Amino acid sequence: MNKPLTRPNTYRSGPDAAGKFGGFGGRYVAETLMPLILEVEQAYNAAKADPTFDAEWRRLLTHYVGRPSPLWYAERVTEHLRAEAAPGMGAKVYFKRDELNHTGAHKINAVLGQILLAKRMGKKRIIAETGAGQHGVATATACALFNLPCTVFMGATDVARQQPNVFRMKLLGAEVVAVESGAATLKDAMNEALRHWVANVEDTYYCIGTVAGPHPYPVMVRDFQSVIGSETRAQMMEAEGRLPDVLVAAIGGGSNAMGLFHPFLDDADVRMLGVEAGGHGVDTVTGHAASLTGGRPGVLHGNRTYLLQDEHGQILEGHSISAGLDYPGVGPEHAWLHELGRVEYVNATDDEALAAFQLCSRLEGIIPALEPAHALAHVIKVAPTLPESTLIVMNMCGRGDKDIFTVARLLGEEF
Repeated sequence: MNKPLTRPNTYRSGPDAAGKFGGFGGRYVAETLMPLILEVEQAYNAAKADPTFDAEWRRLLTHYVGRPSPLWYAERVTEHLRAEAAPGMGAKVYFKRDELNHTGAHKINAVLGQILLAKRMGKKRIIAETGAGQHGVATATACALFNLPCTVFMGATDVARQQPNVFRMKLLGAEVVAVESGAATLKDAMNEALRHWVANVEDTYYCIGTVAGPHPYPVMVRDFQSVIGSETRAQMMEAEGRLPDVLVAAIGGGSNAMGLFHPFLDDADVRMLGVEAGGHGVDTVTGHAASLTGGRPGVLHGNRTYLLQDEHGQILEGHSISAGLDYPGVGPEHAWLHELGRVEYVNATDDEALAAFQLCSRLEGIIPALEPAHALAHVIKVAPTLPESTLIVMNMCGRGDKDIFTVARLLGEEF
């Protein structure tokens, strides 16, 4: 049982020297991997203190990625939800449009930072894991840009349902390894990537896509992704003259949500909602991927966090219509914020996400990825219950090109 957590003076100071957010995080890795993990931490700390590293990363974000991403007032979605609300109710909805980044998702923000770090460390090749393929595409893209060999581990199930992204990775020159073990999804891809890294530590850098894994990866990916929230603060001040009231983001491992939330964590009046994948419903065994709603603490992939487990502590397979949200765990900082109560974690089912996917396409001319469609599904629930003066920002963390075949099949369309 966890010890009661003490509320910190600032939510933004973690993790501690051991990589812990309260009782979560840390380093639970093989002895052969520990020296490299420590090398990554040392290199990252040195890079953070070097202004030339930050300048080069921000140059790439501006001129290669296309940042800052726009903040879009979703007027038609707002009007639609207000039409269903009581008089005076219906929040104003904005989208932070990270799907407009080069490669179509927020993943490129942290990938470019990590690839610059790998070059500083003298690493000759890059490996990555991917679920929906967005992190894999971003990693393959950066490796093409910097002429680095790239291997991406991807569950065979995800290879089958995310064929457009598999083809993109191959076009970019990456080797895509289809992992057949387990449910052949993101968890199994990460297992295989870690095994491969242990055997190739001398020349290989592991580019992790989310705020999970052994320390320093959760904090490093969070720091790079915090550009999302930092831009949002400035853009909302320009658009509305004040901070947003509510932030909403989808949660698998939790990188896009942490990137949006972290710069606002000490703003007590800003409410934050992380939306997990409710799949077929959180009351169904192995029918969802809501680790915080339906899981409990344990250790997986080098860190202690909330996990979907059976009564014997065996990891359960997660399910989601979205290949990017079916990870059976969550980043350790989210687990900490969950237990502290700073962030509210809710869930949206497959059917709700599918409905939001179609609504956004019709009303805003924006086809979202199925990941942010979960976040939008919760916006649809909560916005009509809030006063019109309420400002909501939802992170549109990925575009839906990769998902149109999955959605078409579910809707009975044939190509």
